Amino acid sequence: MIYLETERLRFRDWEAEDLEPFRQMNADETVMRYFPNRRTAEETDAFHRSIQVEHKACGFGLYAVEAKATGEFIGFIGFHRAVFESDFTPCIEIGWRLRQEAWGQGFATEGAAACLRYGFETLGLTEVYSFTAEANTPSRSVMIKIGMQYVKSFDHPKVEPGHPLRRHVLYRIARP
Repeated sequence: MIYLETERLRFRDWEAEDLEPFRQMNADETVMRYFPNRRTAEETDAFHRSIQVEHKACGFGLYAVEAKATGEFIGFIGFHRAVFESDFTPCIEIGWRLRQEAWGQGFATEGAAACLRYGFETLGLTEVYSFTAEANTPSRSVMIKIGMQYVKSFDHPKVEPGHPLRRHVLYRIARP
């Protein structure tokens, strides 16, 4: 099923052919530089299954994204129900991860902005959060470009104490 489209992107259900490039993306050292660890094929497969489960349970999720020009899977953009222990959870998070070949073309910003509109107008979401490691300036830039406002910095409870990526920033946007 196709959920939404932009001029250059298509948000759709995951297909079997997406799994191998998804594994490669999650194993890519550069793509995963702002995450504590790269993901093994088994971890990616488990993540993929959890995406499917969440989508069925919530009616939304992390959508597979393809470039319309090529039809190729370039990553995911979408929503996730964040439930780790924090003063702002549970919440709906918007997130994205794109293959390195898709970087520098404005896809993350174009896709995240469209996804937010879809979340507010179609899914009826009232507020959406996003968070990332403080050092992740590319994602922070996307958050600002799509109208999100900085809320605070925090130590992510799922990142071990002392890890250089433990300190995160939190952004938020409310339905207009």
